[in-house]
Amino acid sequence: MNSCIPLSCLCNLESSPMLYFEGYNFIQNRCKRYGTNIFQTRLFGQRVICISGEEAAKIFYDEKLFYRKGATPKFIQKTLFGQCGVQGLDGVSHKLRKVMFMSIMSPQNLETLDEITKKVWQNRIRRWERKERIILFDEASEMMCKIACQWAGIPLPKEEIKQRSKDLSQLVDAFGSVGIRHVQGRCARLRTESWIRDIIDQIRTYRLVPYKGSAADIISWHSNVNGELLSTQIAAVELINIIRPIVAIATYITFGALAMYQNPCCKNKLKNNDEYVTMFVQEVRRLYPFTPFVGARVKRRFVWNNYAFSKRTLVLLDIYGINHDSKIWRDPYKFEPERFRNWDNNPFTFVPQGGGDPSSGHRCAGEMVTIEIMKESIKYLGNNISYKVPAQNLKYSLMRMPTLPKSGFIIRKVKIEN
Repeated sequence: MNSCIPLSCLCNLESSPMLYFEGYNFIQNRCKRYGTNIFQTRLFGQRVICISGEEAAKIFYDEKLFYRKGATPKFIQKTLFGQCGVQGLDGVSHKLRKVMFMSIMSPQNLETLDEITKKVWQNRIRRWERKERIILFDEASEMMCKIACQWAGIPLPKEEIKQRSKDLSQLVDAFGSVGIRHVQGRCARLRTESWIRDIIDQIRTYRLVPYKGSAADIISWHSNVNGELLSTQIAAVELINIIRPIVAIATYITFGALAMYQNPCCKNKLKNNDEYVTMFVQEVRRLYPFTPFVGARVKRRFVWNNYAFSKRTLVLLDIYGINHDSKIWRDPYKFEPERFRNWDNNPFTFVPQGGGDPSSGHRCAGEMVTIEIMKESIKYLGNNISYKVPAQNLKYSLMRMPTLPKSGFIIRKVKIEN
């Protein structure tokens, strides 16, 4: 056992209150305090090992050492992910479900997604010209909900957009919360699953026929390892796992607007420069807080950094810390899109939505969707409209998970640029 890690003084302390108080910096604060990239504590009433850094990410995504089933606390399953979804699977079941998700991310489907995103932006910004002020996060959430449902093959009546986008946003907002936000997330989960179960039932009884190759089509007819259709409930959970992350992109879009406002030199570089747009999007995803950490359990006993990992122990990987690790990123708290010009695509150093192999491992299958929608959205905000940013509270708290500029980023006097 590594003597520099004060395991004995931490293992009996329940640190959940400090996690909620410190938020995104919880793991990094202790790594810096103890001069290590691994420590043990107690969270959620159990012993937990927290790890950070590139090497930590490499072992964390080794399927011979870790499994995901049962790793996510129930209170997160009942809000953010849903129960029995792909995030909690391992082995053959996970690989088969991952193939299903990756088939939805086909080049043709991503091209369709780009077209839908452009049309939704075009239609929405025409309305902005007639409004006194716009709260970008609220508008983006509704836009992302419309994009997600249209792309996934889910009917979304105009009068339901506001409620559906609010519910899907509350699923995300609840994951790092207790109290009223968690209760709102649980209620939103029940409403959303009921809605999508009905969609699955309609598809399976041919009352609704989504376009071929859409998420609703693929998931509704997907078979498990036994050759049986997924249960209606699990199919609903997985279809929500397609549309919920798209609605969550509203957070990144809001932070992207904040980045443009606070770094005005970037806006000119965005014009007619797809390479720079991509770098800008990646830097927004790296710098601004989104996922704080991810969890898995130890599959078999092993030793890393002179510390023994016991079977079934919960391990948390420090996502926010890795994206701000000074050993990996020069000036990690500086907004610098150009750092991605020569990035080596290392899946263990850039982990905004998790790390690992994007095709077969546990890296988020929707990452490509996030990037594509963000690119189109940033182009519209940077190239297609002009607007004023009035005085407002643009601060965001790292104590709050997930976080957002307090004002939601207000803009006024929107004009469409030719």
